[in-house]
Amino acid sequence: MKQYFLLITMVLSGFCFAQTDAFRIARLKYSGGGDWYNDQSAEVNLLRFVAEHTSIKTKPEYLFADLNSDEIFSYPFLFLTGHGNIVFSEQEAKRLRTYLESGGFLYVDDDYGLDAAFRREIKKVFPENDLVELPFSFGLYHSPFDFPNGPPKTHEHDNKPPQGFGVFIEKRLAVYYTYESNPSDGWVDPEVHHDTEKTREEALKFGTNIIVWALSQ
Repeated sequence: MKQYFLLITMVLSGFCFAQTDAFRIARLKYSGGGDWYNDQSAEVNLLRFVAEHTSIKTKPEYLFADLNSDEIFSYPFLFLTGHGNIVFSEQEAKRLRTYLESGGFLYVDDDYGLDAAFRREIKKVFPENDLVELPFSFGLYHSPFDFPNGPPKTHEHDNKPPQGFGVFIEKRLAVYYTYESNPSDGWVDPEVHHDTEKTREEALKFGTNIIVWALSQ
């Protein structure tokens, strides 16, 4: 397996993402009433899986970051999910754009009911960019685990095929968004959604691909 070196420092636009110990994920807190905080075991279980199946050293813990705080610049990877509304203020949209243009990565998973709000709010962040569907040949779907048909179908929502979309800054994928897929539900403790072991493993493998891709671009 290709070795992924986590001891990296990205210094861009005056901001520094320094990783000298272990990789962490921060849940992105947002306004609007959506349950941004749900299923807090998701990141913990994913980070454990990543540490077991790659060379990436992780710190499995639940953390959250507020867009109005400089703490977002301490994390190379932010995760956003929920079931309802999202609202970014003008200032928050600018700060998220700065974070992403400075080398940060945002993964968004529609936990059902998030789609319209997310598409509206990401336009505040990148009014000149559209969410584009990633082809199944895109590298994220093939390393280290192979997903030849793109995102897995972890949970059924509206009987639509799962899709993965992205926002690119030049050639770098800065925002990745899964719709009608919901892999993060498969990361949580098994007694929460009672998914099969096969479904959970598939979701954890897919989450690993997202992290590996974000760190190796």
